[in-house]
Amino acid sequence: MKCPFCGYKEDKVVDSRATQDEIAIRRRRECLRCGKRFTTYEYIEDVSLMVIKKDGQRQAFDRKKILAGIMRACEKRPVSMDKMEEIVTQVERAIQKKPDREVSSSRIGELVMEKLKAIDDVAYVRFASVYRQFKDVSQFMAELKDMLNKEKKAHR
Repeated sequence: MKCPFCGYKEDKVVDSRATQDEIAIRRRRECLRCGKRFTTYEYIEDVSLMVIKKDGQRQAFDRKKILAGIMRACEKRPVSMDKMEEIVTQVERAIQKKPDREVSSSRIGELVMEKLKAIDDVAYVRFASVYRQFKDVSQFMAELKDMLNKEKKAHR
């Protein structure tokens, strides 16, 4: 750390404590050359996730967008707001565990569908119909048949 008074690069930390909002560490330092004290703040670097859209555009990850999609899929379904928020948090955590700072929108969609399928079949089908952009009823029916076949196998 460079002293703001004399420019010397050696100092000692006299006191460290969290700020009131606990988003930073406040450090009191003393220059080893001139003896003057100064304060520095240490913050966690917020590295934002970038989403790569189907058309190749990149935009910042926005959990509100995911929540809005889940809310539309769960409309008039017995899925609590807490559960919807939990899905978004689980998806966000799964993405953040990866070392890459970029994720495809298709990966996000797959994660959301996986979570919805586990809690509500109707919400899953609603989300899948928008996400997979079914062109006609036959694609929609194929998805439903696949889901029903998997359910039958699970009950055997």
